[in-house]
Amino acid sequence: MKSGKRIVLFTDIGDTIIDEGTEVRDEGGTVIHARCIPGARKTMRTLYEEGYPIVMVADGTVQSFSNTMRENGLDDIFSARIISEAVGAEKPDPGMFRAAMDELGLTDADRGQIVMVGNNVKRDILGANRAGLISVLLTWSDRRPFDEDSPEEHPAYKIATPPELIPLLERLEEETQRRESVTK
Repeated sequence: MKSGKRIVLFTDIGDTIIDEGTEVRDEGGTVIHARCIPGARKTMRTLYEEGYPIVMVADGTVQSFSNTMRENGLDDIFSARIISEAVGAEKPDPGMFRAAMDELGLTDADRGQIVMVGNNVKRDILGANRAGLISVLLTWSDRRPFDEDSPEEHPAYKIATPPELIPLLERLEEETQRRESVTK
């Protein structure tokens, strides 16, 4: 990887970065305006500036995400954008996560260093867990139920607000670097 960071962040967008309650859609259903959830913009900019590769892994349309990321000043932070409309699949389909890994040149050996943060246990968490990634459930919004129907829907970590992601990733980064230095 190009950055000095070993941890890679895959992130959902709706109610993970963008407040779905603020979305304004055009007649075709494309999101033309939306605001970030509290703390999300600053968190994502901080992680980007600290060198974490950030990959959008989201269900929706390319234009909706282009509009909302540009509007909120986050257009430049993504190393890749894996969007269901372009991929032809939706989470929890493993193709979404495989496409994100392929886009960054990540292999199966890198799975333990990939963190997927999202708000949906049925899509984000289930998909991440099935793909062997580190799953993080953001519980900021209750628009989606957090009830788990199987152990595969249980997140490795839970956070209530986006800023909690910073110390979590820092801790995971330190643990990864420590493990790598022991095995060398």
